[in-house]
Amino acid sequence: MDELLDRFLSYLSVEKGFSGNTVAAYGSDLQEIRRYLQEKGISRWEDVSAQNVQSYLEWLGSRLSPRSRARRLAALRSFFKYLQRFEKLEKNPVLRLNFPRIGRPLPKALSSAEVESLLAVPDSGSVLGQRDRAMLELLYATGLRVSELVELELRQVHLDAGYVVVRGKGDKERLVPMGDLAAEALKAYLEEGRVTLSKKTFRREVFLNRRGQSLSRQGVWKIIRNYARRAGVPGKLTPHMLRHSFATHLLEHGADLRALQVMLGHADISTTQIYTHVAGKRLKDIHQKFHPRP
Repeated sequence: MDELLDRFLSYLSVEKGFSGNTVAAYGSDLQEIRRYLQEKGISRWEDVSAQNVQSYLEWLGSRLSPRSRARRLAALRSFFKYLQRFEKLEKNPVLRLNFPRIGRPLPKALSSAEVESLLAVPDSGSVLGQRDRAMLELLYATGLRVSELVELELRQVHLDAGYVVVRGKGDKERLVPMGDLAAEALKAYLEEGRVTLSKKTFRREVFLNRRGQSLSRQGVWKIIRNYARRAGVPGKLTPHMLRHSFATHLLEHGADLRALQVMLGHADISTTQIYTHVAGKRLKDIHQKFHPRP
């Protein structure tokens, strides 16, 4: 069973171009399923039945949320699809199993005023302040994922033209405008703060830590949380909330949904459409708050 799993994970990485984090998540989910099946006396994937998988999902029960159970079923479905195509497995036992019913939570976005307060906190007179100001401006101006931000390289930044070339999920590239304010903040950081942080050694990555190394995802989270606290932004602010804010505010000001899909790097327009619900809810809240006859 392990050999087929290893082949599948290699296929996801090499052929499908999935990220290391995604492949690791598939591997973790499928190894858990394998252990469960082996405890039930099943030692070959060919012997797995729909009833076995249904029993596994019921065994998970209240231990995991419906979303987590659905993720495991999706991993297993992809795995059996691979086995059918490449390993000549005769049947896919999970093909007709239904996913657990889950509600799709609306992404949380900051208000425009909260974003302005956040962007005003970094001290542009310091090296780290220049970096952080450029980082926050770029996140809000482009809607980059945090992984895309930390992996952004100097060659992907085009200041004069005002855009960045982003390598997203599936190793696909997209062009995203950054706007004048983000470009100005990024230019100041590249010409001043980054020169100091790099310690005169060459690094491809745009954003560096105080040791001159690539800034980590965890580092970005800590930086944003710190500025959110200082700006008085309630709750736990994450980099992804700036991405949500970017998308929501663009739609509120009349952006085209297809254009937003391209800028966010969504493969499916249905993923982008959730922001229409967010924008609609925010407008409804504003109407109820300020209209004289709510």
